[in-house]
Amino acid sequence: MNVKSDTKEKFHVVTLSEPVLSASMTGEMEKYLLSYLQNDAQAAEAKVKNLVLRMAEVGSVEPAAAEKLVEIQQQFYESGASFVICELQQAVEDYLDQQELLELINVTPTESEAWDIVQMEEMEREMFGDEDAANENPV
Repeated sequence: MNVKSDTKEKFHVVTLSEPVLSASMTGEMEKYLLSYLQNDAQAAEAKVKNLVLRMAEVGSVEPAAAEKLVEIQQQFYESGASFVICELQQAVEDYLDQQELLELINVTPTESEAWDIVQMEEMEREMFGDEDAANENPV
């Protein structure tokens, strides 16, 4: 699986450089993407768990890989991190829509819009995290 990774202030951008996201890649893809959720205190990027997945070069996705993307996103959200897919080719977007998976994942046309979603979700987590803490420890 060919990928490129770039770390920003609040998120990592992972670019898949594959024409087909195949079922045989799902294990490797899952291991690679979920590694960003690991909290290694030694790594400077450890505090950055949010991930933007650029799929501009992916022309088709096999069913098992599409379902794995949904599972990976769910694991990110269960861990309090964002997972946004951006720059889907129209054929991939249409396929995900036909499989009724598109509505289950965060998808944006551009990386900039993905960054906006990450920022909004970060603010929501901060707001709701503060409210949860206040409700647990009333004064």
